[in-house]
Amino acid sequence: MSFHTTILVGNLGRDPEMRYTPSGQAVTSFSVAVSEAYTSASGEKVKKTIWFRVSAWGKQAETCNQYLKKGSKVLVEGRISADPNTGGPKIWTRQDGTPGSSFEITATIVRFLSTRGDNEGGPVSGGGMEMAEIPDDGDIPF
Repeated sequence: MSFHTTILVGNLGRDPEMRYTPSGQAVTSFSVAVSEAYTSASGEKVKKTIWFRVSAWGKQAETCNQYLKKGSKVLVEGRISADPNTGGPKIWTRQDGTPGSSFEITATIVRFLSTRGDNEGGPVSGGGMEMAEIPDDGDIPF
C-alpha cells in the first residue's frame, strides 16, 4: 500500500469557481499561491511563488465556494494529481506560446486561516471563520 499527502499554506489567487458534475456532485476549483522569501548566499533577497490548482468535492466544495475568495489564506491538505502522460505536473502552452505547468491537488481538508474581514480591507467582522476545518466527505469521483 502506498500513501502520499501534500500540505499547502497560501493565499487564493482568484475567487473559487464551483460547478457540478453530470451526476450532480459539486466541485470547486481555486488557485493557491505559496510563497517563500530568503536571502541567497550572495546576500540577494529572493522571493519565489509556486501556484497550485486545488479541487474540492461535495459538501467541502460548497463550503469553500461560499466562504473563500481572492486573497483568503488557507491550509490545504490533499493528494497531488499527476499528469497521466508525464507523471509530473500538468504541462500546457500559454496563449503567447510559452510553456506552463500547474501542480494539481485534490483536497481532503481545507482550513480557513483568514477571517471574513481579513480580505475586505476593513475591521474583522464578528462572523469570521478562523481555522474552520472542512473535511472531505469521502465521495470523490475519478
